[in-house]
Amino acid sequence: MGVDGKLLARAREALEEKKRYKDELYDRRLESVYARAPHIRELDAMIKATITDLIGVALKAADSGQIEAIRLRNLELQEQRLAGIKRAGFPDTYLDDGYMCPKCNDTGYIRTEICDCLLELYKDELKSSLSDLLKLGDETFDNFDLNYYDDTPSKDTMVSPRRSMEVIYETCVEYARKFGGKSLNLFFNGPPGLGKTFLSACIARVVAENGFSVVYDTATSVFMKFEDVRFSRNADDDTRRRMAEESRIEVARRLECDLLILDDLGTEMTTAFTIEALYSLINTRLVSGRKTIVSSNLTLQELGRRYSTQIMSRLEGEYQILTFHGDDIRKKRSAV
Repeated sequence: MGVDGKLLARAREALEEKKRYKDELYDRRLESVYARAPHIRELDAMIKATITDLIGVALKAADSGQIEAIRLRNLELQEQRLAGIKRAGFPDTYLDDGYMCPKCNDTGYIRTEICDCLLELYKDELKSSLSDLLKLGDETFDNFDLNYYDDTPSKDTMVSPRRSMEVIYETCVEYARKFGGKSLNLFFNGPPGLGKTFLSACIARVVAENGFSVVYDTATSVFMKFEDVRFSRNADDDTRRRMAEESRIEVARRLECDLLILDDLGTEMTTAFTIEALYSLINTRLVSGRKTIVSSNLTLQELGRRYSTQIMSRLEGEYQILTFHGDDIRKKRSAV
């Protein structure tokens, strides 16, 4: 399972913010206790002194009796402290200062592995980043309504758009639920307004919730990032160099994430550079075993004519092709 470095950095910042809030809350509570029971401050100073004494005698290799005496004194002072806190009207746990996550002691890592506490924050960041890109905010499989698709069989295939979309819907649900290293790449094609973007967004949500790194972006946006990297290589000022570095990071995210969803392929201006960038993107992800969903209003043949036979060959040979049928359901929704 890959991890998006940019989002992981945000998750670490969120963890640090939680730790800061916890420390600030403790400090405020401690001052409340000191204000109501001033002798607790003195006890805290004495407890701190016993710890210093313990370190000192340990360094001098003192006998065990001396160490035990200091330990018992420390425990006695802590009991007095707790009793004083309770007499002042505070609950026993008011000044508990344990770790939020005892598994990693709030570091976010257990040795070199990401702890569950940091992973949850990472998932939150991943879902947040997807929400910023997704248009409607309600892209879930439960909200996909097959009733908008005609149930009349086609004269050519004898299969109705609704039945065809049922198969596609079930394929997408299963794909999202079982996503992993052995998953296929998907190519969604068909006229606008049939649910390609919606279903790919549904997949993105589920896969992200399962902890995989997902990047959802339009083809136009992706190619602009590739162009920024290419034409900023010789940047001669700090601002352009910073922008170039940001673009390189964004391109790397699209090359290295577990699942890339490339939406609206074919709506961008097609140039020799975009053809080269598209081939590099698709081929790099195939070679590295990373999964991609491509969505387009164009057929494979139209893509082949617009881009190249090599790209069409990759899509035909390495992608499961799902062709969407029916009338524009957006128009049907707006008419309701």
